[in-house]
Parts: sequence; structure tokens; C-alpha cells
Amino acid sequence: MSAFYELVDKKVDTEKQLVQSIYQPTLHAQGAWNANEQHMGPVSGLLAAEIEQFFPRDDMRLGRISFDIFGKMHLDQCTVQTRLIRPGRTIELVESQMEIRGQVCVVARAWRLLTQDSSAIEGQEDQPVPGPHAGGVVWTEQEGWRGGYIQGLSAVQMPGHRPGKGLVWLNTDKVLVAGQPDSDFAHLMSLVDMANGVAHRQCDAELLWAFPNLDLQIHMLRQPSGRWLGLEAVQQYSSDGIGLSSAVLHDEHGPFGRSEQILTLRPMAQPL
Repeated sequence: MSAFYELVDKKVDTEKQLVQSIYQPTLHAQGAWNANEQHMGPVSGLLAAEIEQFFPRDDMRLGRISFDIFGKMHLDQCTVQTRLIRPGRTIELVESQMEIRGQVCVVARAWRLLTQDSSAIEGQEDQPVPGPHAGGVVWTEQEGWRGGYIQGLSAVQMPGHRPGKGLVWLNTDKVLVAGQPDSDFAHLMSLVDMANGVAHRQCDAELLWAFPNLDLQIHMLRQPSGRWLGLEAVQQYSSDGIGLSSAVLHDEHGPFGRSEQILTLRPMAQPL
């Protein structure tokens, strides 16, 4: 089975609670804006997997994971270091950072929260949406984007989709790391960054502005499951060169969280 990364080396320091892993990205991790960089999708999935596997506790789960993008993620060997930066009885903060060519390029931080039975007051406002097999069509905009990552996606566009707003379901048959099965959580996290692309405001034939995101913030009401991710996405542009992509996140059981991405809007030298 094809993979986004190959594991080169891994060291676990139990005493210091520190894990360091070295990965080699494949062409399946290739980004859309630049052929020589990684897409944030596989990067976020890889860091999410490192955090999920970092000295897990049965009485806790991840409630929020945030990614800050410091610079270009070269399509080159990367070192990922994961550590506990805020221990606690009821909450913990775990950090995982990716370094390429001696520079930190992405830092992920995730809050773990103590779980308990709160079914007596359970309730939510985000509503379920039609699933990936409920009358959608192939997301044809995928064909206009470069890069191995986007070309390896399965994407279904649901009725009512328009520039700036829409519902698209995504999946991929690629695993994060060669020879290692993905958890549902890590698999779905590798797809969330696409919230910034599935309903962009510009027509494909007139894509004159780039809109890369500087971060990715994911808040989860519950633990997601399954392999299909539904992105109920909205993209907005301001008049001063800054944009925002927001999404309600769905698995096949219903809504499970939300994502936000801040964008830097930049005129393109030539159309994509």
C-alpha cells in the first residue's frame, strides 16, 4: 500500500518522556503550491499520529490540536520530536514539532482532557449532513490542482456547492507511514487541511490569487471514527489581504468538531 512517509529512525526516551522520529516523505506527500514542498495534509496527519501515540492515557482523549506553520516544508527528510510540556491529572499539553534542513517548520500542540460520563447533559447544535454515498458527484476541481497529495484523494462533492461554501467528502487509500496501519483519528487529521481548498472563492479558470494557510486549528467535541471526512466548509476573504477558512467536521456518524485556518492572500505571478 502506498504511503506518505517512510520511517528512517525512531528513538523513545521513557525517562524524559521524549520521542524523536525521522521520516522520508514520498511524492504522495507533495504539495499543491510548490512541487518541492510537502502538503500540510500529510504533515498534520503525521504530527497528529505522533501525538496520539505519545505515552497515551486510557482516561484521556484529545480535545484540540493546533498547527502553526513557521515556513516552507521541503519535500525532504524530516525530524519530528514530541514531548509533554504541561503534565497534569485532568489536562495535559503535548507538543510535536517538525524540523527540516535544520529549521523548525511546523509546531503542533494538543490538549488532552480527562474523560467522564456526561451523557446526562449531552447536546450539540451542528447538524448531520448527507454522507459520501448519498447522491454526490466527483469533485472535479481536484483535477486542476498539482501535487501528489491532492491527486491521491477520493473526493465527493455534495449538492449546493458553490465558490466560497460547500460540502465535500474526502478519503485516501494512502497510509501515513509505510508498513504501519493508521488509526481513524490520524487518517482523518491528514485530510482536515483540505478545508482551505474544497470551497475556495475563485473560479478555477481564474485562480489569480494564492491563499496558503499559516495555521490549522482543530477542536473536537468527540472522538472521530471511520475513513471518510466531511468538510462543511466556508472560505472568506477580507479587503486587506487576509482570509479565513472555517469548517464543520463530519465523519459518517455526524459532526464531531470544527476547524479554522487563517490565510495570507497573495497575487500569483501566473495562474495555477
